[in-house]
Amino acid sequence: MIAELVSSALGLALYLNTLSADFCYDDSRAIKTNQDLLPETPWTHIFYNDFWGTLLTHSGSHKSYRPLCTLSFRLNHAVGGLNPWSYHLVNVLLHAAVTGVFTSFSKILLGDGYWTFMAGLMFASHPIHTEAVAGIVGRADVGASLFFLLSLLCYMKHCSTRGSSARTWGWFLGTGLCAGCSMLWKEQGVTVLAVSAVYDVFVFHRLKMKQILPTIYKRKNLSLFLSISLLTFWGTSLLGARLYWMGNKPPSFSNSDNPAADSDSLLTRTLTFFYLPTKNLWLLLCPDTLSFDWSMDAVPLLKTICDWRNLHTVAFYIGLLLLAYYGLKSPSVERECNGKFVTNGKQNANGHSCHSDVEYRNSEIKPSFASKVENGIKNNASQRTQLPSTENIVVLSLSLLIIPFVPATNLFFYVGFVIAERVLYIPSMGFCLLITVGARALYVKVQKRFLKSLIFYATATLIVFYGLKTAIRNGDWQNEEMLYRSGIKVNPAKAWGNLGNVLKSQSKISEAEGAYRNALYYRSNMADMLYNLGLLLQENNRFAEALHYYKLAIGSRPTLASAYLNTGIILMNQGKTEEARRTFLKCSEIPDENLKDPHAHKSSVTSCLYNLGKLYHEQGHYEDALSVYKEAIQKMPRQFAPQSLYNMMGEAYMRLSKLPEAEHWYMESLRSKTDHIPAHLTYGKLLALTGRKSEAEKFFLKAIELDPTKGNCYMHYGQFLLEEARLIEAAEMAKKAAELDSTEFDVVFSAAHMLRQASLNEAAEKYYDLAARLRPNVSLQDYIIGSGQENDFVF
Repeated sequence: MIAELVSSALGLALYLNTLSADFCYDDSRAIKTNQDLLPETPWTHIFYNDFWGTLLTHSGSHKSYRPLCTLSFRLNHAVGGLNPWSYHLVNVLLHAAVTGVFTSFSKILLGDGYWTFMAGLMFASHPIHTEAVAGIVGRADVGASLFFLLSLLCYMKHCSTRGSSARTWGWFLGTGLCAGCSMLWKEQGVTVLAVSAVYDVFVFHRLKMKQILPTIYKRKNLSLFLSISLLTFWGTSLLGARLYWMGNKPPSFSNSDNPAADSDSLLTRTLTFFYLPTKNLWLLLCPDTLSFDWSMDAVPLLKTICDWRNLHTVAFYIGLLLLAYYGLKSPSVERECNGKFVTNGKQNANGHSCHSDVEYRNSEIKPSFASKVENGIKNNASQRTQLPSTENIVVLSLSLLIIPFVPATNLFFYVGFVIAERVLYIPSMGFCLLITVGARALYVKVQKRFLKSLIFYATATLIVFYGLKTAIRNGDWQNEEMLYRSGIKVNPAKAWGNLGNVLKSQSKISEAEGAYRNALYYRSNMADMLYNLGLLLQENNRFAEALHYYKLAIGSRPTLASAYLNTGIILMNQGKTEEARRTFLKCSEIPDENLKDPHAHKSSVTSCLYNLGKLYHEQGHYEDALSVYKEAIQKMPRQFAPQSLYNMMGEAYMRLSKLPEAEHWYMESLRSKTDHIPAHLTYGKLLALTGRKSEAEKFFLKAIELDPTKGNCYMHYGQFLLEEARLIEAAEMAKKAAELDSTEFDVVFSAAHMLRQASLNEAAEKYYDLAARLRPNVSLQDYIIGSGQENDFVF
C-alpha cells in the first residue's frame, strides 16, 4: 500500500501548480462554449451530442462520443461555473487515482518490491501525461484510463477465481461494465477487452503461439474459451452500438488535421503512417520536445524511400518483433503436467509462473543500501512463485503499449490528428512496465553489485529527469500565451496563429498583427488566420485591407460564413448596399454539412440574415425585412442571443402599423434578455403610441438605469417628454444626451431641436453649431425637412 500512496502523492504533487492555470487551447470549445454544460440544457443532450456539443449524427460532428467526461464537466460547471481551478483539481485527483491503481496493478506483476515502486513513480512523473492532466479536455483520457485499469483488474480477479468460485462471473460483469464506462470516457477504452484476452492467454495460462489452438480445444480449458468468447462478444457489441449511435458514418477532417490522410500518393501515406508510431514511441522514451498541437507540417510527410527517417521505422518494427518473439517463444525446457505447463521445473499452479531458477536466486540481491525487507513485507519464495515470468510481463506490456494505440494509427480509419500526446496516456502504462521489467531483468542478469546499483540508479535517474521535465512542461500550460510560445518550434503556423488571438485579447494590436502574419508566412492558405487578420484590421478601421484578407479567407475556405458576414458589414457601412446584399444572401445559402463547428457557422448565418434584414429595413422594404428575420429565427442555433433579432422584428411590424405583433416581439426580446436596452426604448415608444404613458416612462427610465452613460437613452426619454409638453425636462435630457454622445450627429442634432422647442435658443444654437461641425457637408435645413422636424423653424 505504501508504493501506491507514494506514487499517487508524486502524481498529485507534480501537477499542483496547474491548479492556478487558465483554460487553454481546446478547453474553450469543450467547456466555455459548450451548451451541454449549461443548466438550461437538458442533461440528456449529453448522450446525443459529441464531446464538443455537436449532434453526433451531424455530418460535421467530430464523432468523439465521451458522455461521461462531458457529464463530469457539467458537474464542474454546476459547482464552480467557469472557474478553471475546480476543473484542474478534478484532473489532478484523477491522475493521482490512476497512478495509485496502476501501481497496484504493477504489484500483481512485479511483486511487492521496489520495482513496483519504480513503475508507479515512472508513470506518475512521465512528461507525456502533461497534456492529459494540465489540459482540461485531457480528462477524457485520464478518466478512460481509470476505468481501463479497473476493468483489467476485475478480469484478473475473474481469471484467478474461475472454476473455484461462483463470484468469478461477478468479476467478469465488473470487467464488462468498467470497459463500457472506459469507452464512454474515451473511445480507446474499449481496447481493454483485447488486453484482457492477452492477459488470460499469454500471462495467466502462459501459452505460446503454437499452443493456443490445441489448448483451447481441450475440454478442461473450455472456461478459457468461454471467457475469450464473451470478451469478443461484448467488445463487438460495444463497437457496434458506438458505430450505430454516431450514425454509421466516420468523421470527416480537414487536410491540415492529418495531411498524410489527404495525400494522393499511396507511398507517402504508407511511409508516413508506418513512421508515426516510431515518433510516438520516441516521445515516450525521450519527451524532450512536446507541443500542444502536432497537426499541419509539424511532422513532415515521408515522400520517398530515401528519407532517412525510414531507418527509424525499420529499427522500430525490428525491435518490436524481437520483443514479441522474446515474450512468445517457447521455453527451452517445457513439459505438461496434469494439464498445467511446467517451465524450468516449476508448475504454473494458479496461472502465474515464477522466474527461472537463476532469476529467482538473484532476485533477492539488492543495491547495497536496500534492506532485506521491502515495504514491511519479506520477499519469501512462496510469494515469488506467484509472479509472472519476465516473458509474460513483456507480452502484457507490449499489449498495453500497442493495442490502445491501434485506433490512432489510421489502420482502420483516418483520425483527425498527426500526433496527440494525450492519446499516449494509456499506452504509457505499457511503456512504463516495459522499461521497468527490462531494468529488472538486467538487474537480475548481471552478477556484479556495482552493475546492479548502476542499473538501479540509472532507472531512478530517468524517473527524476521525467519529473523535472513534467514540472517544467506544466509551466507552459499555465496560460495560453506560454503554451503557444512553447509550440512555435514544433508547429509555427498553428502556434503563431493562436498566439495572435491571445495578444489581440490583451489589446497588443501590433504584436497580434505580427503574429498573424508570421502564421501566414509558414502556411499562407490558413482561412482562420486570414479571417482573424481581417477582423483585426476591420476593428482598427483599416477596411480596405480587411476586405482583402476576408476575400482571401473565402477563397481558401468558401464555407467560412463569418468572413462573408464581416465583408457584408463593411460593404453596407461603405454604402455599397447591392454588394452587401449579395454577400449576405450568399452567406445565408451555405449549408452546415461537414463543417468542424456547425454551431458557430449557424450563428454567422443568422447574423448575416439579421444584417440583411436591417439593410432591407433601412431601405423601407419592411415586408422583405420580416421575411428575412423569420428565416433567421428558423436557422438560429441554441447559443445565438436573439434579443436584437426579436427587437428588429418588432420594429418592422411597428413600421407596418401592426402594433400587436410589434408588442409581441418586443416582449420576446425582453424575455430573452431582460436588460436589453434597445428593446426597453422601442417598447417604451410603442407604449407611448398606444396611450400607456406611465408604463412607457417606466421603460425609458429603466433603460437609463441600465446604462447611465448612454446618451441615446436620454435622447429617447427626452423625445417622450417633448411629446408630453414637458419641455424643461426634455431640454435637460437633451443636454445630458449631447454631453454623453457629443460625437454622434443624430444625438447632437436632436438635442439642439429639443432645446429649440423648449425656447432655449442659445443652448440650441450651440448644439446646431456642433452638429454642423460634425457633418459639414450636410445641410441642416434639408436634414430637418427630411426628418420631419421642420415645424416652423427657419435658419
